[in-house]
Amino acid sequence: QVQLAESGGGLVQPGGSLRLSCVASGTIPSFDNMAWYREAPGKQRELVALITRGGVSKYAGFAEGRFTISGDNAKRTVSLQMNDLKPEDTAVYYCNVQRFVVGEPVGYWGQGTQVTVSS
Repeated sequence: QVQLAESGGGLVQPGGSLRLSCVASGTIPSFDNMAWYREAPGKQRELVALITRGGVSKYAGFAEGRFTISGDNAKRTVSLQMNDLKPEDTAVYYCNVQRFVVGEPVGYWGQGTQVTVSS
């Protein structure tokens, strides 16, 4: 029903910036939430940032002030601008979109894009 294509990951030095992008395709025209998660080696997947259909954004503590999420539901795109990157930001970043069906959340995941912060 939904396919997500992520781009923008790579290797960056500490203090650098990256912009991740995600484009959705398929039969669902819009989403209630769009988000980015990340999963570092040996750790659980965690929420980085989320933006609601109404444009309200929420961030994990580590992302506040450094990362900015933006989304365009009409185009079914969501991006994550990451500044002042740190080695601990190294992880696979996943795009996630979600809709509520009869009150229950239904989510879709991208394949992930690697972000490596290293000198």
